[in-house]
Amino acid sequence: MYTDPIADFLTRVRNAIGAGHRVVEIPASNLKKEMTKILFDQGYILSYQFKNDTVQGTIKIALKYDTDTKESVIRKIQRISTPGLRKYVSSKEMPRVLNGLGIAIVSTSKGVMTNKKARQENVGGEVLCYVY
Repeated sequence: MYTDPIADFLTRVRNAIGAGHRVVEIPASNLKKEMTKILFDQGYILSYQFKNDTVQGTIKIALKYDTDTKESVIRKIQRISTPGLRKYVSSKEMPRVLNGLGIAIVSTSKGVMTNKKARQENVGGEVLCYVY
């Protein structure tokens, strides 16, 4: 049993990229589904599919690779807020990842969103991870 499901999600994606896999399966939760949708909308993954075959269900993610260099689109995916040390920011302190080239996924009172959208809607929250 793992105690940090978000870190498990990120680690499974990171390991699949390192091994060169095209598809990765992850146990589902509502937060992981929202994070997957954000990764798809921002162009970091090719596609995704939610399966409700078991009690918990699974998320099937097709990873995106560059056609010329065969290198993953996701260079780094890093957990920021952990169960032992939560990182909360206001809308004015919202982090910029790689000077705006990457994204931070933030859990706010208005739902899970990117740092750019949170800044537009003027809400703060917990910084879950950085992706670039």
